[in-house]
Amino acid sequence: MQFGIFYEHQLPRPWVEGAELKLFQDALDQVELADKLGIDYAWEVEHHFLEEYAHSSAPEVFLAACSQRTKRIRLGHGIVLMPPPYNHPARVAERIATLDLVSAGRVEWGTGESASLAELGGFGVSVQDKQPMWHEATREAANMMVMDPYPGYQGKYFSMPCRNVVPKPVQKPHPPIWVAASRRETIHEAARDGIGALTFAFIDPAEAIKWVGEYYDIIKSEACVPIGHSVNANIAMVGGFSCHADAAEARRRGLDGFRFFGYALGHHYIFGEHLPGRTNIWANYERARDLLPIARGGAGAIGSPEEIERHLRRFEEAGVDQMIFVQQGGNNRHEDICESMELFAKSVMPGFKQRHAGRAARKQAELAPFIEAALRRKPRMTPLGEADIPTIVALGRQQAKQESVDGKTANFGRGSEMSVPLEDPLKQASAGS
Repeated sequence: MQFGIFYEHQLPRPWVEGAELKLFQDALDQVELADKLGIDYAWEVEHHFLEEYAHSSAPEVFLAACSQRTKRIRLGHGIVLMPPPYNHPARVAERIATLDLVSAGRVEWGTGESASLAELGGFGVSVQDKQPMWHEATREAANMMVMDPYPGYQGKYFSMPCRNVVPKPVQKPHPPIWVAASRRETIHEAARDGIGALTFAFIDPAEAIKWVGEYYDIIKSEACVPIGHSVNANIAMVGGFSCHADAAEARRRGLDGFRFFGYALGHHYIFGEHLPGRTNIWANYERARDLLPIARGGAGAIGSPEEIERHLRRFEEAGVDQMIFVQQGGNNRHEDICESMELFAKSVMPGFKQRHAGRAARKQAELAPFIEAALRRKPRMTPLGEADIPTIVALGRQQAKQESVDGKTANFGRGSEMSVPLEDPLKQASAGS
């Protein structure tokens, strides 16, 4: 089993000058430390307008910064919001490929939709359309990373003409695709689409056995028809994290932040009424703290190294591929987070690392024929023939032709005026030789 760390960039009120700066700088230091310790993944969300819960609206910027401070850790979008009103599919393809280039091929492409009305309403995404928007945009963004040129698309939720979307990613055909999943049905959908499942359900190991078994049964069945050009058969599960030699101290340091994580999520997604810029979620949480249940399946990695190892072994035995730790939650301290990672890497991680290579090799051999069959089932977009690739005539050339009759100078927009030849200088030179 592998391990990841997870960031929402939570910032409970009251906010003081410099708090966001410290939040981001501390997170960069933590990812750099995780890389040195041998932790496998760093995941970063995309959320908009979700005050206190997530100040992470530009994950591609944060992950690019991480890429320059690390050498081996995988950099995961957990997730990119795929409906086109959030992010045009071509912009997603460009940003994922660019991040893959600056990180030398370390990107994991997590995808999702969001179910918060603050985000959906802010970008004009309807609840009914968000899932089919995700499907259309994810499929086409994958096509854009692979095809040269992309033939163009006339769809229900976005359209664009033929363009060659550049740059192309290092990882071929494209970085591994994941989808955020908080329900069993979404796990099944991930398997049908041949992509990894990033689960945020905080389930216990007994339930994980069922979810993992159902996921891999579908991966091996004819129901698996990849949405991308590769199959990423993996299940990752998210949970709280705090490691200390004294279990009580681990809980004192980490449990409150994880409980706030759940409360703030519920506020924005389930039960809250929010006044932008005014609602104090942390104050509301403090009033409700003692009444809140704890998701035991999600808090098992908050404790001593021995407790955490026993907890994680049960998920490993259930077939979970990766555990992702929510360590930056609520008011959890930077120093405590770093100490937890160091102790975990020293006392818990080595045994899992030792077992992982053999398990991964056996899994790859077992799934290989099923993945090959799934990729044969994938419907593929027809490339354009050479004669069918449309010519894009430069705006200046068009304007120059229109205005050459009366001798006017072509105008390229505000503040730009220049003379443009009617013919390509290279063509003119060739004709005169």
